[in-house]
Amino acid sequence: MISVVVPARNEGGRITTVLQNLGTLPIDQIILVANGSRDSTMHEALNMRLPKLQIIYFHDSLGIDIPRAIGAKAALALGSDAVAFVDGDMVGTFNENLMELVDGILLKHMDMALTNCYPSPPRHIERCNPTFQWRLNLNKELGLEKKISIANPSHGPHAVSRRFLETTPLRELAIPPVSMTLARMNKLRIDVATTIPHYRLGSSVKNQIHTNKIIDTIVGDCLEAIAAFRNHPRNRQWQSKTYLGYHIDRRFDLLDSFLDEKPCSK
Repeated sequence: MISVVVPARNEGGRITTVLQNLGTLPIDQIILVANGSRDSTMHEALNMRLPKLQIIYFHDSLGIDIPRAIGAKAALALGSDAVAFVDGDMVGTFNENLMELVDGILLKHMDMALTNCYPSPPRHIERCNPTFQWRLNLNKELGLEKKISIANPSHGPHAVSRRFLETTPLRELAIPPVSMTLARMNKLRIDVATTIPHYRLGSSVKNQIHTNKIIDTIVGDCLEAIAAFRNHPRNRQWQSKTYLGYHIDRRFDLLDSFLDEKPCSK
């Protein structure tokens, strides 16, 4: 079984396109994790009437990446063999790439199939977006930089295997670089399965405040991942700065409650 998890918060005007694209794929289940929306997201999703669409609804916002872990639990309960993750604002046309991710899991026996969103990384990476440097730092730490360069599950669609979901605590999917690190520590197979240049994702364009918070989120996530790999206490500090970003908005309380719930008996 192939499932695709789609986190969505206030994606009215975009979620229809995302679901239409996914609806044409040879997949079994689309798991929409709708959370904290105050716009037409739910109305549009319900109007799609896609037979393969399952909606998990939260009135409150779950925060960044928490919906991935929510959707992963649902996909695992369905018996999925491959689970892909696509953000609810990605209106780009990249269906062939999504199937390459799935093929990476099912045919090439990867456990985490990543997207390369930067096929031509900047030459002086340390002068660019700090996330580039810290993604590279993490991948070097994991011994993966020659294989995956600066690819990271925080950025771009990716897919994981059932073995990944059964091996990695689902809670850790809420901090994507940490989940990749734990997979590496468990000797699971991690590789790039497709290339989608960032501009082709069709992600919504937001303001500089959002960009800065995303940078701090991913840098902090990579710092946590490096600490986990070294078996050190997890922290998000480098030099004199603590990189929080959107991390403080992650609703681990709601995630823990969901993960603790027992499936309903038939």
